[in-house]
Amino acid sequence: MRMIDLTAEFGTHVAHRLRMEQVVWLTTISPGGAPQPNPVWFLWEDDSFLIYTLPDSVKIRNLKQNNHVSLHFNCDEWGGDVVIFTGEAIIDQAAPPANQHPAYLEKYRGGIADIEMTPESFATAYSVPVRVKPARMRGF
Repeated sequence: MRMIDLTAEFGTHVAHRLRMEQVVWLTTISPGGAPQPNPVWFLWEDDSFLIYTLPDSVKIRNLKQNNHVSLHFNCDEWGGDVVIFTGEAIIDQAAPPANQHPAYLEKYRGGIADIEMTPESFATAYSVPVRVKPARMRGF
Protein backbone atom coordinates (compact mmCIF):
# COMPACT_ATOMS: atom_id res chain seq x y z
CA MET A 1 0.00 0.00 0.00
CA ARG A 2 1.33 3.45 -0.93
CA MET A 3 1.68 5.92 1.88
CA ILE A 4 1.00 8.84 -0.47
CA ASP A 5 -2.14 9.04 -2.57
CA LEU A 6 -0.70 10.42 -5.79
CA THR A 7 -4.20 11.13 -7.10
CA ALA A 8 -4.96 13.65 -4.35
CA GLU A 9 -3.77 17.27 -4.70
CA PHE A 10 -1.66 17.24 -1.52
CA GLY A 11 -0.15 13.84 -2.36
CA THR A 12 0.84 14.99 -5.82
CA HIS A 13 2.56 18.02 -4.34
CA VAL A 14 4.38 15.89 -1.75
CA ALA A 15 5.50 13.42 -4.43
CA HIS A 16 7.01 16.33 -6.36
CA ARG A 17 8.87 17.54 -3.26
CA LEU A 18 10.15 14.01 -2.60
CA ARG A 19 11.70 14.03 -6.07
CA MET A 20 13.00 17.61 -6.06
CA GLU A 21 14.04 18.56 -2.51
CA GLN A 22 17.74 18.26 -1.69
CA VAL A 23 17.44 18.24 2.11
CA VAL A 24 15.03 16.80 4.64
CA TRP A 25 15.27 17.30 8.41
CA LEU A 26 15.67 13.98 10.24
CA THR A 27 14.79 14.09 13.93
CA THR A 28 16.05 11.29 16.15
CA ILE A 29 15.59 11.00 19.91
CA SER A 30 18.53 11.16 22.32
CA PRO A 31 18.84 8.55 25.09
CA GLY A 32 17.58 11.27 27.44
CA GLY A 33 14.46 11.79 25.33
CA ALA A 34 15.40 15.08 23.63
CA PRO A 35 14.61 15.54 19.94
CA GLN A 36 17.76 15.89 17.79
CA PRO A 37 16.98 17.40 14.35
CA ASN A 38 19.61 17.31 11.59
CA PRO A 39 19.44 18.25 7.91
CA VAL A 40 20.32 15.28 5.70
CA TRP A 41 20.55 14.38 2.04
CA PHE A 42 18.08 11.70 1.04
CA LEU A 43 16.83 9.63 -1.82
CA TRP A 44 13.16 8.69 -2.01
CA GLU A 45 12.88 5.11 -3.29
CA ASP A 46 10.59 2.16 -2.65
CA ASP A 47 8.28 4.38 -0.55
CA SER A 48 11.11 5.11 1.88
CA PHE A 49 13.91 7.56 2.56
CA LEU A 50 17.49 6.39 2.02
CA ILE A 51 20.04 8.43 3.98
CA TYR A 52 23.78 7.86 4.23
CA THR A 53 25.49 8.91 7.46
CA LEU A 54 28.75 8.74 9.35
CA PRO A 55 29.18 5.55 11.41
CA ASP A 56 30.00 7.45 14.60
CA SER A 57 27.25 10.06 14.21
CA VAL A 58 24.83 11.03 16.94
CA LYS A 59 22.05 9.88 14.60
CA ILE A 60 23.33 6.31 14.69
CA ARG A 61 23.80 6.36 18.45
CA ASN A 62 20.24 7.64 18.88
CA LEU A 63 18.75 5.13 16.44
CA LYS A 64 20.32 2.25 18.36
CA GLN A 65 18.35 3.39 21.42
CA ASN A 66 15.12 4.42 19.69
CA ASN A 67 14.37 3.94 16.01
CA HIS A 68 11.27 6.17 15.94
CA VAL A 69 11.97 9.26 13.85
CA SER A 70 10.32 12.15 12.11
CA LEU A 71 11.32 13.92 8.93
CA HIS A 72 10.16 17.22 7.51
CA PHE A 73 10.94 19.58 4.67
CA ASN A 74 11.63 23.26 5.16
CA CYS A 75 8.42 25.27 5.09
CA ASP A 76 7.93 28.35 2.95
CA GLU A 77 8.74 31.85 4.24
CA TRP A 78 5.21 32.21 5.66
CA GLY A 79 5.21 28.92 7.57
CA GLY A 80 3.17 27.07 4.98
CA ASP A 81 3.92 24.15 2.68
CA VAL A 82 4.47 21.91 5.69
CA VAL A 83 5.12 18.19 5.19
CA ILE A 84 5.96 15.94 8.16
CA PHE A 85 6.57 12.20 8.13
CA THR A 86 6.83 9.86 11.12
CA GLY A 87 8.10 6.32 11.04
CA GLU A 88 10.89 3.94 11.93
CA ALA A 89 14.51 3.89 10.80
CA ILE A 90 16.74 0.87 10.26
CA ILE A 91 20.31 0.42 9.14
CA ASP A 92 19.84 -1.00 5.66
CA GLN A 93 22.54 -3.62 5.14
CA ALA A 94 21.16 -4.33 1.66
CA ALA A 95 21.65 -0.79 0.34
CA PRO A 96 24.67 -0.26 -1.91
CA PRO A 97 27.37 2.22 -0.91
CA ALA A 98 26.53 5.78 -1.98
CA ASN A 99 29.12 5.74 -4.79
CA GLN A 100 27.47 2.63 -6.26
CA HIS A 101 23.94 4.01 -6.17
CA PRO A 102 23.31 5.69 -9.57
CA ALA A 103 20.21 7.64 -8.51
CA TYR A 104 21.87 8.95 -5.35
CA LEU A 105 24.94 10.01 -7.32
CA GLU A 106 22.82 11.71 -9.96
CA LYS A 107 21.09 13.73 -7.26
CA TYR A 108 24.15 14.62 -5.14
CA ARG A 109 27.22 14.48 -7.38
CA GLY A 110 27.41 18.30 -7.37
CA GLY A 111 26.91 18.51 -3.62
CA ILE A 112 29.60 15.92 -3.01
CA ALA A 113 32.02 17.97 -5.12
CA ASP A 114 30.96 21.15 -3.27
CA ILE A 115 32.11 19.62 0.03
CA GLU A 116 35.39 18.72 -1.67
CA MET A 117 34.83 14.98 -1.72
CA THR A 118 34.71 12.39 -4.46
CA PRO A 119 31.91 9.83 -4.67
CA GLU A 120 34.41 7.28 -3.34
CA SER A 121 35.57 9.37 -0.36
CA PHE A 122 31.95 10.29 0.41
CA ALA A 123 30.93 6.62 0.42
CA THR A 124 33.86 5.76 2.69
CA ALA A 125 33.01 8.53 5.17
CA TYR A 126 29.19 8.27 4.99
CA SER A 127 29.22 4.50 5.04
CA VAL A 128 26.05 3.71 6.99
CA PRO A 129 22.84 3.54 4.95
CA VAL A 130 19.76 4.38 7.00
CA ARG A 131 16.32 3.61 5.61
CA VAL A 132 13.27 5.35 7.02
CA LYS A 133 9.90 3.77 6.35
CA PRO A 134 7.27 6.44 6.97
CA ALA A 135 4.09 5.25 8.64
CA ARG A 136 2.27 8.59 8.62
CA MET A 137 2.36 11.85 6.74
CA ARG A 138 0.69 15.15 7.56
CA GLY A 139 0.94 18.68 6.39
CA PHE A 140 -0.74 21.70 4.91
